[in-house]
Amino acid sequence: MNIETLREVLLYCTIINFGGLALWGVFFLLPHEWLYRLCGRVFRLPAEQFDAINVAGMVFYKLGILMFNLVPYLALRIVG
Repeated sequence: MNIETLREVLLYCTIINFGGLALWGVFFLLPHEWLYRLCGRVFRLPAEQFDAINVAGMVFYKLGILMFNLVPYLALRIVG
């Protein structure tokens, strides 16, 4: 695998992962009550804790995207 292929893979992974993060955000904001009821059947969490867990998950997911996809892509763009 050459550098150019690796750059393309990292770019597509970044775009796909940010799309997944955006989809998670839309599902968290728009059908919030439905999602809370669906997960509340299984986990029995108060609404505040459910919101905190989702926001923390989105933050960690975004940091993972930045750390493992975007930063290596930018480093390869600078080097090459």
